[in-house]
Amino acid sequence: MARGEIQPAVYVMVNWRNGTFYVGHTANLPRRIEEHREGRGSAFTRKHHIRRLVWYEFHDSLDDAQRRESLIKRWSRRYKLDLVEKLNPGWRDLYHDLA
Repeated sequence: MARGEIQPAVYVMVNWRNGTFYVGHTANLPRRIEEHREGRGSAFTRKHHIRRLVWYEFHDSLDDAQRRESLIKRWSRRYKLDLVEKLNPGWRDLYHDLA
């Protein structure tokens, strides 16, 4: 996916394995993750030093991504841990896979 390309997505970031979760949605995942990593994302990610992308999924529309984000945010911590563990058991930073 090119840096300027629009592709709605929902994503999960953490500060370290099993650390603080951040769930968000965006129209441009590479650009948004770059903003978080550079401290230009949200106040929450800056405060908690959240820089590692550990899970994401693309959607057909921004509305779909926003609904999925809202759903995931309501999940318990255990469900979020399971979501990441299922796709990314090593909690590898997936940011570099986006290029």
